[in-house]
Amino acid sequence: MTATRLDVLTIGNAIVDVIADATDDFLEAEGLTKGSMRLVDAEEAERLYAHMQRAREVSGGCAGNTAVGIAALGGKAGFVGQVADDQLGAFYRHDLTAAGVEFTTPSGAIGVPTARSMILVTPDGHRTMNTFLGAAQHLPASALDEQQIRDAQAIYLEGYLWDPETPRYAMIRAIEVAREAGRKVAFSLSDTFCIERHRDGFNALIDGGKIDLLFANQAEIEMLAGVPHLDSAIEAVRGKVETLVVTRGEHGALATRGSERAEVAAEHVDQVVDTTGAGDLFAAGFLAGYTRGLSLERSLKLGAIAAAEVIQHYGARPEANLRALAGDLLTA
Repeated sequence: MTATRLDVLTIGNAIVDVIADATDDFLEAEGLTKGSMRLVDAEEAERLYAHMQRAREVSGGCAGNTAVGIAALGGKAGFVGQVADDQLGAFYRHDLTAAGVEFTTPSGAIGVPTARSMILVTPDGHRTMNTFLGAAQHLPASALDEQQIRDAQAIYLEGYLWDPETPRYAMIRAIEVAREAGRKVAFSLSDTFCIERHRDGFNALIDGGKIDLLFANQAEIEMLAGVPHLDSAIEAVRGKVETLVVTRGEHGALATRGSERAEVAAEHVDQVVDTTGAGDLFAAGFLAGYTRGLSLERSLKLGAIAAAEVIQHYGARPEANLRALAGDLLTA
């Protein structure tokens, strides 16, 4: 395998997160299920935004969050996603590059605004997401820089981007380029609703040997495997991918590779403030370890540290120094 310029190139929805506090009563009045994610149109996005409390904005989206986490851990990360040539698009590009992430995908001139997600956070730290995909769902294969893909040790794809047809083809092409170049392909199942809609497509990728690293939480891996039992679901999937990573919230996380299995406990947190980005930052920590050639256990530990940091404050971006928190774990 030839040398690489990037550790990980992430590909996903370029979404500006709009984060605000909310009460359970507010969610009930709006007819929202706590902890859920729904897609909304532009009109509903504007209506809900008008009813939210004071909010803060940050460039988000699962793959973007993961890229920022990798960069915060000292890795070389890139991001591929579609923004519009508008104010939020310019904000997203500046915010991501300021965090040390390479983002060179050209803005789309398609008349559709940059995506945004209204994230309502209840006092118990759970987040309810209302996402307008906007320009993000129009990422074409032609926007890919195929040399950038070849320059990355691994690419990381978010399942959310599989939903619209246009970026699905971009993801398929990215996988083809990566595999032709001998690079690793990581895939996140993203959400149970993605699996409900695209189980056959996801399983076709996995069964076809197109995915090297698969990221899922417990509910997602059980739904993918079609069995309501964690160990049975793991056994059904683990032999189809090089590495399987399953997060379990406060119960920690586990990973398998061949006959090897490693588990770590969740890191202690003083208070859960906002779980937005916990899975994204866990993936960042694990990938930071994986691309350094670290063991499953040390990679899982890095993921747990990154996830624990991000759930203790608002937003999906680390505020503490992740490299300092990781300490000697980053050393191969």
